[in-house]
Amino acid sequence: MNMLHDPTTGDAFAGPAAHDAPAVREALRRATRAQAGWGRVPMAERAAVLRAMARELRRDADAHASLMAREMGKPVRQGRAEIEKCAATCDFYADHGASFLADRHVAHEAHEAFVTHRPLGTILAVMPWNFPFWQVIRAAAPALMAGNAMLLKHASNVPHAALAIDAAWREAGLPVGLFQALLIDGTAARRLIRSPLVQGVTLTGSTAAGRAVGKTAGERLKPCVLELGGSDPYLILADADLDVAVEACVTSRLLNGGQSCIAAKRFIVVEPIREAFESRFVARMAAARQGDPRDADTDVGPMARHDLREELHDQVERSIAKGARLLLGGTIPDGPGAFYPPTVLTDVRRGMPAWREELFGPVAAIIPVRDERAAIRAANASVFGLGAAVFTRDVERGRRIARDELHAGACAVNDFVRSDPRLPFGGIRESGFGRELAGEGIRAFVNIKSVVIA
Repeated sequence: MNMLHDPTTGDAFAGPAAHDAPAVREALRRATRAQAGWGRVPMAERAAVLRAMARELRRDADAHASLMAREMGKPVRQGRAEIEKCAATCDFYADHGASFLADRHVAHEAHEAFVTHRPLGTILAVMPWNFPFWQVIRAAAPALMAGNAMLLKHASNVPHAALAIDAAWREAGLPVGLFQALLIDGTAARRLIRSPLVQGVTLTGSTAAGRAVGKTAGERLKPCVLELGGSDPYLILADADLDVAVEACVTSRLLNGGQSCIAAKRFIVVEPIREAFESRFVARMAAARQGDPRDADTDVGPMARHDLREELHDQVERSIAKGARLLLGGTIPDGPGAFYPPTVLTDVRRGMPAWREELFGPVAAIIPVRDERAAIRAANASVFGLGAAVFTRDVERGRRIARDELHAGACAVNDFVRSDPRLPFGGIRESGFGRELAGEGIRAFVNIKSVVIA
């Protein structure tokens, strides 16, 4: 029996049994058979299933939030918000999927020419633990709406979340076989990628995981979408509204305990306002309420696992050893659970772990710079390129920097970056490639087919 551990208390509890090789093979055959029929189902019928899924998610939001708190430590208030975002995304694709995939007629000397979008088949989704419902639904809703089937390999510490999503799709009326959660390890996932019955792969996870999955998919010439790590820079310029900047920066840094690829991680502050920003930022970080994620008043729960906490603390200590100054936190507390306090480092420079590595937890790195140009250079001096933000009272200045200067897949002006079903989401460089959400997301796993009729 697979044993799991509550990250708040450290208590062990039983996890479900893993799927063996024969069960995986049967699941793949089941998906292949089911997808052959689903690909011919009218879009309106697919949309009805997605709307039913939205209702199922909302109905059980409290139970799902409690499950996330137990398996990976997410505060229940944030868990309920995650479920609502999942439901809204199902509704979004139910409303817009048909128009995103509508045939596009092209002026041509032939009698008729058009571009159509046909499903690829079965897609494998390899998903992480940090947003255990959202990461899955944002991949599954467009893929299923497009007529594909999906197999899910979820993170090993959130198996009950995986099975809850599987059950919700069945309750919503999705035909058997079209979505199946498989409790398997990385070796079994690689075998699935190599299978000729799997037509594409989507992964959200670390850069290392993305390299491994991308390599295996590339060897089989299969399309993949990789949403990987990030070390998102937030630029605070001399004319920034500090009340707005501090609130957005702290919210982004502490959301989900700081365990988010798209969270703010590097805070690049121009010298004239550095002292004012630091004092307000530290006070706001210190005011965050850390505790049991089952408490509705909790802002920051535990980290998902003890090994992740140890890794984060090591990054903090190595940064301090290289000259960073600790303004808040930075110590592992006594007691049970994988708690790590909101932590602020300043005087972070190139070469420090807090600059070059992803800090996947509630640790903020303040980088002082001389002026706007130096801020932009510091922001782009990273192997990552997922999100970025700029804070300035001059909206046109912010627009120019966000549009033309920052190297990232998503940028915000005077706000924090977040995923939204209306906008494509993904990164560049070592933050991955391909896009989820919006029209780009639903077209990620379709055959864009040209048809010419003489």
